Amino acid sequence: MSKTGLFAGSFDPFTKGHEAVVKKALELFDEIIIAIGINSTKQGYFHIEKRKEHIASLFENANVRIVTYEKLTVDLCKDEGASHLVRGLRDSKDFSYERSIAHMNETLSGIQTVFLLTDQQYAAINASIVREIHKNNGSIEAFVTNAHLLV
Repeated sequence: MSKTGLFAGSFDPFTKGHEAVVKKALELFDEIIIAIGINSTKQGYFHIEKRKEHIASLFENANVRIVTYEKLTVDLCKDEGASHLVRGLRDSKDFSYERSIAHMNETLSGIQTVFLLTDQQYAAINASIVREIHKNNGSIEAFVTNAHLLV
């Protein structure tokens, strides 16, 4: 029986930290679904189709699928046959926040969450800061692989 992990987020943009988490998750799961959440009340900075193309360019030869969704993440897990949620952690603040969500998700669905630490060199990367750098015409190549595909 194959195991599928689902890694959900806005990924606006998909940073090197996110990329490192997926690479680690691929060592544990047969397939990873990268799920880009669409929040109808928020306007994304990078266009959703550009985000999908960008992420696809990073995992061309890996067992990775990219989907978009507008529902509860645990409902998407059920619909896609994912056995686990995958979450990346940069620091203890991330853990405190993510632990509560993991408990709620387990209560709602029985789906377990697997926490993976991002690589130390990417722990300071934050998508909000990366967007701010880009908005102010700074280069984001140090933080986002193939960043040129986003514009």
